[in-house]
Amino acid sequence: MLAPVSENTQEKRTITAEAQEGMLEVAGTLSPEHQAIFPVEAQTLLSLLCEKFADRVDDLLMAREARQEKIDQGELPDFLEDTQDIREGSWKILGIPNDLQDRRVEITGPTDRKMVINALNANVKVFMADFEDSMAPAWDKVLDGQINLRDAVNGTISHTNPSNGKHYQLTEDPAVLICRVRGLHLKEKHVLFNGKIIPGALFDFALYFYNNHKALLAKGSGPYFYVPKLQSHHEAKWWSDVFHFTEEYFGLDTGTIKATVLIETLPAVFEMNEILFALKEHIVGLNCGRWDYIFSYIKTLKSHPERVLPDRQAVTMEKPFLNAYSRLLVRTCHQRGAFAMGGMAAFIPAKDPQVNQQVLDKIRNDKSLEANNGHDGTWVAHPGLADTALEVFDNTFGERINQLDISRSEDAPITAEQLLAPCEGERTEQGMRHNIRVALQYIEAWISGNGCVPIYGMMEDAATAEISRASIWQWIQHNKSLDNGQVVTKDLFEQYLKEEIQVVKQEIGEERFNSGRFDEAAKLMAKLTTSDELTNFLTIPGYDYLD
Repeated sequence: MLAPVSENTQEKRTITAEAQEGMLEVAGTLSPEHQAIFPVEAQTLLSLLCEKFADRVDDLLMAREARQEKIDQGELPDFLEDTQDIREGSWKILGIPNDLQDRRVEITGPTDRKMVINALNANVKVFMADFEDSMAPAWDKVLDGQINLRDAVNGTISHTNPSNGKHYQLTEDPAVLICRVRGLHLKEKHVLFNGKIIPGALFDFALYFYNNHKALLAKGSGPYFYVPKLQSHHEAKWWSDVFHFTEEYFGLDTGTIKATVLIETLPAVFEMNEILFALKEHIVGLNCGRWDYIFSYIKTLKSHPERVLPDRQAVTMEKPFLNAYSRLLVRTCHQRGAFAMGGMAAFIPAKDPQVNQQVLDKIRNDKSLEANNGHDGTWVAHPGLADTALEVFDNTFGERINQLDISRSEDAPITAEQLLAPCEGERTEQGMRHNIRVALQYIEAWISGNGCVPIYGMMEDAATAEISRASIWQWIQHNKSLDNGQVVTKDLFEQYLKEEIQVVKQEIGEERFNSGRFDEAAKLMAKLTTSDELTNFLTIPGYDYLD
């Protein structure tokens, strides 16, 4: 039994006793190593969280659907009338811990053991260990990831490559660790509470917090989280309640848990003040999750033909609707004393020096835009890009370690029209074929258990694959034409898919293709792309393929 350390011990024991009326069932197999990070005490905490908060997730997801239905019927997203007082108030967030004051460059990636070590050793300030978009949440991988993060926090993590004997271990001054949990839409099918599959977000949060909060606090850090895919301040309030309850249960000061929220959905950009306010004791910043944001723009405005996006490659941060999103996030965060984090550079270094120079030039251009807009830091997907990104922010910051002093208060207000502005650009046959190849290869990797995949010089995760398949779905729905004059139809997509399957087979080799799951991936992609209704997330049907 977990022993609460609080002045209100008796009340906590009552809560625990009540929680035991609910049954937590672990349907997945637990090895001795996995049992060590999911002991009875952690299960007790998870039971409490599920009892109090799991059912509310269903209500929040239903509210998303109701809101989307109104948008499908013609109503456009806008700032909320009933929270105007929050937007116009003079409040601030509680504060930012010392070890999160400098976040100039953050690296993100899955929780594989070698990846965790290399990311923490990179020339970055923060490593976001990802249980979400760059991870296919097979049961063993989820638990292994928790072991790896525990060992990283304790400073005991190491790894030896079995094929070449190369040894990896932490340096003396690793990056600060932040854990990104799964979004509210994702389940953890290997754990049930009262016979019902639990939210993956609660599982990830409970295990990371339980296994690491004491060691993190002892070394002057804390339990820090990235919270993804929020669509409203009501969802932020749910997380606030989870954090408050956990702190009270363990007798910790309010605000011990800190979170950075990804603004990666179109509805959320209209509620950034409200999200900050709902989490004001725990939040330290917002992040421009640009790839998911582009996907959300497609998904949210899927029934509006005048807002269909062009080729994915044409939708850059210079586009008016994305630049407005970046500037509004900076202004909103800095007004409230919170960090405004920039988005992901998904490029990976190239072996060819000339090609690599082109990559670095793109990184400099992208990160210069963010730094000049006032962002306090940015993301990279590969350690080889950290130096370039850091150089850009160093040049902009000078002696500063963040840009909280950049208020953008003199800017003209960002309007809903700017945030929803149609995006110019071509829809091309080449772009559509590229989307098909990327989505096909990513889906095949994901259902095979790998959620972070280098494809054509980019580190692809679920977000970029979502854009690839959702764009084509939208083009089909609205009978859009390509640069070759052909109208995008289901038949044209299926023709291109058959042809691009052969291209992928030639690119990766027959042996790799035949040993993979490309037939299943192609069927899943075809179903997602030609369905009458747009599937919210490819990872939901994809989860059925994972053990």
